[in-house]
Amino acid sequence: MQPENTAIHEYSELPDGFLDATPETLCEVVPEPALIHLRGRREPAVAVVLLLHGNEPVGLHAIQQLLRHYTHRELPRSLTLVIGNPQAAAVKQRHLDQQPDFNRIWPGTEQPGSTEAARFERLVERLRQRGLFAAIDLHNNTGRNPHYACINRLDPSFMQLAALFGRTVVYFTRPRGVASMALAELAPSVTLECGHPEDHAGVQHAFEMVDAVLHLSAFPDHPPAPNAIDIYHTVARVRLRPGMRASTGTDADVRLEPDLDRLNFQMLPAGSCLVRRRPEVEDPLVVHAEDGGEVTGTYLETRGEEIRLRRDAMPSMLTLDTRVITQDCLCYLMEPMDTASLVRGAG
Repeated sequence: MQPENTAIHEYSELPDGFLDATPETLCEVVPEPALIHLRGRREPAVAVVLLLHGNEPVGLHAIQQLLRHYTHRELPRSLTLVIGNPQAAAVKQRHLDQQPDFNRIWPGTEQPGSTEAARFERLVERLRQRGLFAAIDLHNNTGRNPHYACINRLDPSFMQLAALFGRTVVYFTRPRGVASMALAELAPSVTLECGHPEDHAGVQHAFEMVDAVLHLSAFPDHPPAPNAIDIYHTVARVRLRPGMRASTGTDADVRLEPDLDRLNFQMLPAGSCLVRRRPEVEDPLVVHAEDGGEVTGTYLETRGEEIRLRRDAMPSMLTLDTRVITQDCLCYLMEPMDTASLVRGAG
């Protein structure tokens, strides 16, 4: 028998105060990770994951807008809200210092063994028992990025789900233990990156996406048209080596240009400078490929103080938020996929 503190709280109706809660006060309404099941005309439900990272409020705001839109009206399809980390949201942090990253500990994680991981394993099992139509995990990011969708399977239904959000799609298989990858075992699943937390257009975009999926009766059994989406493959993750520090200051081990995040979703040629290093720090960054192997020398080279790309690549999620860089990564590196041949192969 699992410890009581791994139990998942479930609600069969919206808790009092949910619609008026802010990210900072949601923990007073829903104190821990939870499932909120709301009945609609069709079954099974669409699952929407929100606030897995406490500093990314788009999910809460979009769902509040959606539920106000359906006040006194039946939802087109049942909706299950997956509440992530309201404790971290209360202090606007990605996660609390004593917590793991809540979007790295879902089934399939490389960080097993924690109480939180056991809790999300039970959560997925409950969703499996109830059945899902689709899963949508809503996120913000801290740097300048376009709105884009992420999938981890190149199946027609996954591509169709992503295309509902827009033409920019990222295909990834790492990091493991993320919500959309675990929920992909149950239904077509997508992670939506909805811009900066202050981007009100991101809230509107997320609301429209969830509403559109609630109205679907089925997913087309063919991929989107080749000119409908651009798919980029995440091939590597760039992180600080342990003990290294990044900032825009001249005394940092890794020095960031103040407009570094302008490089997101720009195809950079080999030789482009990504960041600079303190001269006495020899090798402050480490790059890992999809299979987890270190590939630093494949993607990066050092010339003087400059750390440059060794090959053409497109960065995403570059940020100046040093806490996010330390907790997660400096950026991901992507390569464009041949969408036309991919679509032909899937069809």
